Amino acid sequence: MNTISLVSFVIATGAVAFFTFFIVSKMKKSDSATEEYFTGGRALAWPVVAGSLLLTNLSTEQLVGLNGDVFGDKALVGIAWEALAAFAMIATAMLFLPTYLASGFTTTPAFLEKRFDKMTRSMVSGLFLFGYVSVLLPVVLYTGSLALITMFDLNISLWVVAAAIGLLGSSYAIFGGLKSVAVSDTLNGIGLLIGGLMIPILALMSLGGGSFFDGLTILGTDKPEYLRVFTQENFEGKQVSVPWPTLLTGMMFIQIFYWSTNQVIVQRAMAAKSLAEGQKGVLFASAMKLVGPLMLCLPGIIALHMPDLEIEKQDQVYGAVVRHVLPDWSLGLFAAVLMGSILSSFNSALNSASTLFSLQFYKGYMNENATEIEIVSTGKKFGIILAIASIIIAPLLAQLDSIFQYLQKVNGIYSVPIIAIFLLGILTKHIPALGAKIGMIVGFVSYAYFVFFPIENLHWLHMYFISFTWSIMVMLLVGYLKPKSQKEIEISDERDPAPVDMTPWPKAKEASIVIVAVTILIYVLLSSISA
Repeated sequence: MNTISLVSFVIATGAVAFFTFFIVSKMKKSDSATEEYFTGGRALAWPVVAGSLLLTNLSTEQLVGLNGDVFGDKALVGIAWEALAAFAMIATAMLFLPTYLASGFTTTPAFLEKRFDKMTRSMVSGLFLFGYVSVLLPVVLYTGSLALITMFDLNISLWVVAAAIGLLGSSYAIFGGLKSVAVSDTLNGIGLLIGGLMIPILALMSLGGGSFFDGLTILGTDKPEYLRVFTQENFEGKQVSVPWPTLLTGMMFIQIFYWSTNQVIVQRAMAAKSLAEGQKGVLFASAMKLVGPLMLCLPGIIALHMPDLEIEKQDQVYGAVVRHVLPDWSLGLFAAVLMGSILSSFNSALNSASTLFSLQFYKGYMNENATEIEIVSTGKKFGIILAIASIIIAPLLAQLDSIFQYLQKVNGIYSVPIIAIFLLGILTKHIPALGAKIGMIVGFVSYAYFVFFPIENLHWLHMYFISFTWSIMVMLLVGYLKPKSQKEIEISDERDPAPVDMTPWPKAKEASIVIVAVTILIYVLLSSISA
């Protein structure tokens, strides 16, 4: 990276920090220290909710991992991760968010304590923390470091880059709280949207010898089979990462888990100033997921038409395309945008992990009489410990072939039981806490068995669905044999006054229908081109 790139990188990264501090200082503050730190004082308007949702989700583990998978598949099946995410976010806006906000929950597992019992909430909180420590935080650091090193040809150790990102990201989460995280996410989101869309545009121009439309024509006419979205094998006979039958089984449930129950995601929507603002934010983010494949899949497809790129393993594809198409003067600015997306995912996960630990375990078991100041202080200390652990684990992931596949597979170990409990917790009333616990154990053990002892020719997303189904069946069986009493159901249904205005957004249903229709249209168009 030359001097101009380095200076522009430092200025752009510093500008985000400055404007974040300025905007947060002008926002309304809550009288409650815990609500201010963990839910941003419930003061977020819909653009900030949407921006934070998108940036928390969109980071280098997807830019690097999903583009790498598309390149390895030689097919566009990876688009399903974005398309079905849009459907899951509609479920969040219409079903899950009203349930969470109605009782003023700060964490998604808090709903489970109300619905089942404290132990169920603690078990799920523990599973979330396991996922953040073992998967999410280290993966974000590793892919972020790898992307920066390969894109800008840095002669720096992965450990050093991971440590630098970890320290910077944790400073937002630990010292600024959710408001700082959400505002910086939104600012970085604008940059990432512009920068992220420029990469495929410049790559198509490069492919077309300077003409964007010539590049687009090449994609549609030269090996159009690369654009297949419904297939089980690519044109070489190799099984793709997302065979089309998995869209009907595990794929949708993994999306519901991520967008509707995952604390690190839903916490942004729960910080909305009203239900309407939350729904607008979630549905706008849902619509933007349909633009996501342009950044997350298209560069991988374009790279298949560029044999001159030096690519040793598929996770290097995105970095190679960026280095190939960006002029030197812009590398620093794009590095700053990329750094913003890395920091966003990292600091969001760190803030959510601190929230779960301090409110569930510290306040719930270790110090039940803790003051709000003590709770926040404990959350900050826990965040520091997590950040250090993630920095140590991240470089060890370099031995994996596909980081995106690793991320999704290991996620299933804790997400299968969690989504089963949340779904039946919201959709039924008679299942007791015992059923939730047994169902959780069945889902956890069965999916873990499939991961370590996979069945030949059975895709891991099918295994996800099978484990989920077993978990659901066990919970329903316990609910049938030993249902909750009417008095227990009445206690579960008791609600404190909602902390925000619960009037829904009048246009929510129409917006949802449009998003579903556009998604179907995209699939139809791509299927006709690749036929």
